[in-house]
Amino acid sequence: MVITSKIKVISHNYMISIFATKKNMKQIIVSIIAIATLVLASCTQNKENNMQTTQEWDKVFPKSDKVEHSKITFQNSYGITLVADLYVPKDANGKLPAIACSGPFGATKEQPSGLYAMNMAERGFITLAFDPSFTGESGGEPRATASPDINTDDFLSAVDYLITRDDVDSNRIGIIGICGWGGIALNAAAIDPRIKATVASTMYDMSRVGGNGYFDADNNEESRYATRKAMAEERTKAAKSGNTTLGGGVVDPLPENAPQFVKDYYDYYKTNRGYHPRSGNSNGGWHTFGTQAYANTRFLYYINEIRSAVLIIHGEKAHSRYFGEDAYKYMVEGQAPGYDAVRKPNPVPENKELLIIPGASHCDLYDGGYTEPQGKGEPKNCIPWDKLEDFFKNNLK
Repeated sequence: MVITSKIKVISHNYMISIFATKKNMKQIIVSIIAIATLVLASCTQNKENNMQTTQEWDKVFPKSDKVEHSKITFQNSYGITLVADLYVPKDANGKLPAIACSGPFGATKEQPSGLYAMNMAERGFITLAFDPSFTGESGGEPRATASPDINTDDFLSAVDYLITRDDVDSNRIGIIGICGWGGIALNAAAIDPRIKATVASTMYDMSRVGGNGYFDADNNEESRYATRKAMAEERTKAAKSGNTTLGGGVVDPLPENAPQFVKDYYDYYKTNRGYHPRSGNSNGGWHTFGTQAYANTRFLYYINEIRSAVLIIHGEKAHSRYFGEDAYKYMVEGQAPGYDAVRKPNPVPENKELLIIPGASHCDLYDGGYTEPQGKGEPKNCIPWDKLEDFFKNNLK
């Protein structure tokens, strides 16, 4: 195929650049953010009234012998049943601090959030890695859908669950959001003072990229109108047919001239390194207007008022690094590139931190990264586990 132009499409856990001829450009304007879940015959059922969960270990990482693992369920404020993996240190004694984890946007608890949860449980925390609403083993209809309100409430409801446990100290609860769920974690921390410490790892602001495009390149009325028109057409098709169409997860097959970050996503989600049958990013992605509301909202408006501790972690070489840097600046100073609002500086800036990992790409913070493709070669160990442990122990007192 002759490559003549590049256009943006919101797909897998973010907007992925794909290429098209000018002839086909008008057919690919629609913006899709891919998350969600293909429920394959071999996987679990997730209808609210007939929910079944997979009991065997089916994560993309090996099980630790230092933790106890179990499947649990809880409901969010919208009545949707969420399925989660609970990790408890084997030597647990008394009430412990707890951490809820989710992300990336479009992934499942069998992928990065579960790895983060298990590792933090090894370090003395009770942890919970949950599938968001409409995703993985969790409930919610229609599938392949996301909502800024409901996704934020998913985090708050995970906190609700943790504070009801007899083995959890309800005054020592934190959260970890990875990738697009990093932004959602900041939104949750801004609204819920029960969250005493928040980590946003390799974060995306899905509301910003949904409306403005990468690096705010589509931050104009014409681009947004074209996207809205395309999504409206998709809704009309669905209304007439009664069926929605999946927009596609990580691009497959991988174009030879794909940007490096697209190659990185492919290397994680489409190979044995991170592929999972319930992950939207690994498979069919969102339906074509499943994340429509994210493109028309900005949900980090009040993060400059977060009083609790926040650690934003990003890779030096991550294409998404600007999301973390700008969010940190706005959170501390009340103004930053990409944020139209100008607000007061943070009242408690001393417990806010931005950590840039030398040499790390975006996906290196999913599982630590490897020196060779498909999880081969030597581990790069890009996730700063000791830093995470110290951050939570210092701020969950």
